Amino acid sequence: MDPFLFVNEINVLMSTIDWFILTSTISFIVIYGIWQNKKHKNLNEYIKGSNTARWWTVGLSVMATQASAVTFLSTPGQAFHDGMGFVQFYFGLPFAMIIICIFFIPIYNKLKVFTAYQFLEDRFDKKTRKLTAILFLIQRGLAAGITIYAPAIILSIILDWDLDLLIIIIGVIVTTYTLIGGTKLVNVTQKQQMIVIFTGLIITFFYVTNSFPNNINFVESLKIAKSFNKLDIIDFSFDLNNRYTFWSGITGGLFLALSYFGADQSQVQRYLSAKSLKESQIGLIMNGFLKVPMQFFILLIGVMIFIFYQFETAPINFNPKVIESLEMSSKSESFKKLEKENITTQTKIKEYFLKKYNTKDKDENEIDSLYNLEKSQREMVKIMSSSINPKIETNDKDYVFISYIIKYFPKGLIGLLIAVIICASMSSTASELNALAATSVIDIYKNDNQKTDLHYVKATQIFTLIWGIIAIFYASIGTLFENLIQLVNIIGSIFYGTILGIFICAIFIKKIKSKSIFYSAIFSEIIIIIVYFLNIISFLWLNFLGAIITILLAYLIQLLIKESIKK
Repeated sequence: MDPFLFVNEINVLMSTIDWFILTSTISFIVIYGIWQNKKHKNLNEYIKGSNTARWWTVGLSVMATQASAVTFLSTPGQAFHDGMGFVQFYFGLPFAMIIICIFFIPIYNKLKVFTAYQFLEDRFDKKTRKLTAILFLIQRGLAAGITIYAPAIILSIILDWDLDLLIIIIGVIVTTYTLIGGTKLVNVTQKQQMIVIFTGLIITFFYVTNSFPNNINFVESLKIAKSFNKLDIIDFSFDLNNRYTFWSGITGGLFLALSYFGADQSQVQRYLSAKSLKESQIGLIMNGFLKVPMQFFILLIGVMIFIFYQFETAPINFNPKVIESLEMSSKSESFKKLEKENITTQTKIKEYFLKKYNTKDKDENEIDSLYNLEKSQREMVKIMSSSINPKIETNDKDYVFISYIIKYFPKGLIGLLIAVIICASMSSTASELNALAATSVIDIYKNDNQKTDLHYVKATQIFTLIWGIIAIFYASIGTLFENLIQLVNIIGSIFYGTILGIFICAIFIKKIKSKSIFYSAIFSEIIIIIVYFLNIISFLWLNFLGAIITILLAYLIQLLIKESIKK
């Protein structure tokens, strides 16, 4: 099959068995979850799942919340283009899990809170609690839109349907079942979704590695990947503009993980539903030990796909819309010429690895020059496409994985892998909507004039619907950034540092009082937004910078206003 003209043939590739596996997997998870968890008598049942979750449910639910469709859509493409270095982003995560288990969870458990932000009113005051809740609502509301947008891109390619229509369909489905089932449904469905996800990833890895030529085994593929610097995992440089280094991961990544798992309600709500303090802690530690290997494995799949394409002709750009726009433009002849040149370059690369790689004729300078030429040809296509239509997304990292699946996977497995990505989207979006609604009701809507628990259950369901609509709206106006997984992390990094700074002061620094932390958080967030838009440092450092600025400003303001200790 011509690798450049697959868009109109997708429906042929999606066979009856693919559609059956896809629809039955998704339908079973949703219907089973609703059937098991459709009645809720009080807030504890709806928001905390009656505190019945065991540690393995907590651990899988935490993993599923973080492992959105963005993870499986973007991470292999990230490795395909840039190698394994992205895994450094997660190096601080295990340490963050330990800190949260020791300091954060015992406080939440002791106070029996519904949200993390309730603790801030007990420690500071109501306005600090509301400010932090609002910061969470803003950043998580934006992220929820992205988790809907990601699978919609996939299905728009597969079905050749309108992207906005698919955003609405996916958003309505996940909003509906989250609204009906609450936290317990989210936890139950996420266990099943993670089983599907792990199964799909393992099958993908073995299928890719078994697709190499006979003389290229897994060990040889790693040697080839190393020759392209795809296995450069750790970077000890101190370049603040370098996004993924050991130091940015162990500091910025640590602060991001502390804020995400310790102060982001979409994660806090997962372990607040645990049966006991110990169950919460074990579940979170489980996530800490499994998350880095999981991300490593997903990145390795991306590297294996890169190796696969050294022996098969890859599209010069994996976004089919780029190819389509160039073929229909005034530059079509120039594009076709460049396309042919790229195929010639890829053929020479293939011949090198098949004929010369393990012989005395091996010349590393030859393969380096070919690889650089192939990269420059891809860059020329991006420039050419942007000159025709500046709005079209030329960065094709998010299309690598789905393009490979559609072109090369056998019948049945295509449906399973699409189900993996859709399941990931459902699990993360459901957690986010569930947490957004809980925070809106508990921290913003609910006041001193107490109403019945049933009233607040209904209010939480209404807010689930509202946030679902907001997420759908944001997804419909969103566009791809550098790639989706980076966009999610950028949005988080802009807000997480300030939020974490508030919680660090609340838990560890008793001298900081309510007024000083409130104003320092506002100033800190303004500074971080300015730093980001001026592009002064890599976004990952914003987590560290935001926390430090919040703490230092709180100290300074505390000295200036000499606020009395809250009794």
